[in-house]
Amino acid sequence: MVAAFIPVAIGTSLAIRADSFQILPAVLCLLFAFLIQIGTNFANDYFDHRKGADTSERLGPQRAVASGLIPPSIMLRATIFVLVLAFMTGLGLLPYGGVPLLIVGIASLLCAIAYTGGPFPLAYLGLGDLFVVLFFGVIAVAFTQYVQTGVFTVQSWVAGLSIGLVINNLLVVNNYRDIEEDTRSGKKTLAVRFGRVFSLWQYGFQTTVAVAGLVILSPKNWLLWCIPALLYCLLQLKCLQALQKSLTAQDYLRCLGTTARYVLLFGILLCVRILS
Repeated sequence: MVAAFIPVAIGTSLAIRADSFQILPAVLCLLFAFLIQIGTNFANDYFDHRKGADTSERLGPQRAVASGLIPPSIMLRATIFVLVLAFMTGLGLLPYGGVPLLIVGIASLLCAIAYTGGPFPLAYLGLGDLFVVLFFGVIAVAFTQYVQTGVFTVQSWVAGLSIGLVINNLLVVNNYRDIEEDTRSGKKTLAVRFGRVFSLWQYGFQTTVAVAGLVILSPKNWLLWCIPALLYCLLQLKCLQALQKSLTAQDYLRCLGTTARYVLLFGILLCVRILS
């Protein structure tokens, strides 16, 4: 759930910096983000099973539907329920964001389903990374700030892109792990399209761009922030080195957990950077 919490915390930090913090829209943004992530995960579980992307050879954690724990019909109903709840939560933000927020909210719901469902599933076309960076990064941060301050700023776009790229490293690890299974099922992720070496470079590139965003976010004390930025890059390098080895399912799970902790660490650094 770190991918839902951290972008809202960053957007709220920007609002605090502008002396415009409002607790109700901040809480509603957080609840909406959590529900969208849960709904997306439920939809992925259901549609990946239908498309045959989840098999007994899966290296990652077993999915609820594929493993038989939950019937597909129940998962579909749960998906619809959570996304409807997200929509209703989003309606509470309309007094703060107006029509732009309604458009983004509807787009978020549609993309949560279209990520693995529908005639043109984003994840199966290699567009999953774009969805993650855009919705869990740029849009989440910018609109969390917007509903509290009434304005968008360059800082929100920079911070949103930075955290979105770091969050997307979670997807890179998942796709790197599942490359053989995804190839067999026709799920053409970027890892499938361009190979493992590309995924390693993508992980490193996203980290580098995100860290650059951390440094240039504000001209104040930018040189001082080069030190934690460098240390963060060194930490991520350890995960990159681990991915190049022959890994078991447990190894991938640990690498994914490490990457999630790095998302949290980077989010904290961004919040401190904004508030300092």
